[in-house]
Amino acid sequence: MKVLLLYPEFPDTFWSFKHALKFIGKKAALPPLGLLTVAALLPKPWAKRLVDTNLRKLRESDLAWADLVFISAMIAQQSSALELIARCRVAGKIIVAGGPLFTLGHDQFPGVDYFVLNEAEVTLPLFLEDFERNTARRVYASSEFPDIRQTPPPLWELAEMRLYASMSVQFSRGCPFDCEFCNITAMFGHRPRTKTTAQVIEELDALRRAGWSGAVFFVDDNFIGNKRVLKEELLPALIEWQKRGRGTPFFTEASINLADDEELMRMMVEAGFNQVFVGIETPEDAGLAECNKRQNQKRDLVADVKRIQRAGLEVQGGFIVGFDSDTAATFAQQIEFIQKSGIVTAMVGLLQAIPGTKLHQRLKAEGRLTGKTTGNNLDGSTNFIPRMNRDLLREGYKSLMGYIYAPGPYYQRIRTFLREYRRPAISEPWTWQHVLAFFRSILRLGIFGRERFQYWKLLLWTSFRRPTLLPLAIALSIFGHHFRKTCKALVETPKTAVSP
Repeated sequence: MKVLLLYPEFPDTFWSFKHALKFIGKKAALPPLGLLTVAALLPKPWAKRLVDTNLRKLRESDLAWADLVFISAMIAQQSSALELIARCRVAGKIIVAGGPLFTLGHDQFPGVDYFVLNEAEVTLPLFLEDFERNTARRVYASSEFPDIRQTPPPLWELAEMRLYASMSVQFSRGCPFDCEFCNITAMFGHRPRTKTTAQVIEELDALRRAGWSGAVFFVDDNFIGNKRVLKEELLPALIEWQKRGRGTPFFTEASINLADDEELMRMMVEAGFNQVFVGIETPEDAGLAECNKRQNQKRDLVADVKRIQRAGLEVQGGFIVGFDSDTAATFAQQIEFIQKSGIVTAMVGLLQAIPGTKLHQRLKAEGRLTGKTTGNNLDGSTNFIPRMNRDLLREGYKSLMGYIYAPGPYYQRIRTFLREYRRPAISEPWTWQHVLAFFRSILRLGIFGRERFQYWKLLLWTSFRRPTLLPLAIALSIFGHHFRKTCKALVETPKTAVSP
């Protein structure tokens, strides 16, 4: 049996980093970890081929080669997924689909033959057994949360690793919190399930054996969900593992209560972590209470962010506008918080109701849903009727995004961050690609870019004030180029043309 593992293309989103990746000659930020793990769960004798359409187009020869097509996608990849499914149907291929996009709405894809939903460790073996007997059902779903200590390592040999900016591993699934807008607990539960330390080390060793020396993303939705296991087992092992190589930088996602644990932050930095995404959502207590973001309430969030930064962890922040409690003043308050905190990478999205969340259930009961979520935080759309005037919400959001990613405020935010940030213990070594990116940044940003004054001012300031952080200043300048390009279509969209 020949299996084609197919990954749809992401649109031009905040996290795609498409415009930044061109500076270092890469095609995608991260590989499809889910598909590579599914590949490891398939029968070993089966031939397997991965086509990530973020790297290259799907060829007719790929389809001619395959007996089965496995496709996995996130919500934001829906448009590309539909196109790929249509091509596979025309080619007469058997299509098996799984992943968040299909788990949250498989009935919207009539062209798919079989759906293997939820966590593949449970549903995929059932499908494979029935498929071998020619008795396969169309849908395989389960509410069971598998023991991921039994999950095999991803088949990295299928990935064109040189074309990715980072690699990824997973330590845990699940989150102890219960934010109304988030579907993580619905999919993976409240009790964080962890792999063994030996599993994680083996996956990292496999990456090194494959020649990878760059950054690695721990994809956990809340890396610190089980602090005891982190402190007693994984982090000490990672610290020792780093001593056996030239140093691999890590980045991940965590909740804001990380700021309360100085020992945990110290251990993470010593283990190689230098960046963490934190869901801030809003600095307003009313909005936090509304969405049940209790871990963020009754805090000095700016002080918390700066405490994490001073520990040596760059904070990337997630923000939301469109809560029922938001007012016309919300947009200015978000801007003030983002600028004051020095969160350079601030992902601000309009609230969307994702199927499976408590928010979706509530809005459906209130008769306020208007359509499907796009899964793209930056397309300026909502799929429900907001309490705020819709035009005010859209225009306020566009104004917010236009401001925080304009060259002046953006570069000011970089300096605010660099003043606080402690140089990480382990950072990605510069390669010829990074040197090339630096010269490209001089050309595109420092000579022809409209931000050239801010670019040179930042580089001079960093050279004198924080010289060891100059590579980071250059990288953040390049990220700003991506964010401005991504936001441009949103900011310049006429009021009457904004998506409903």
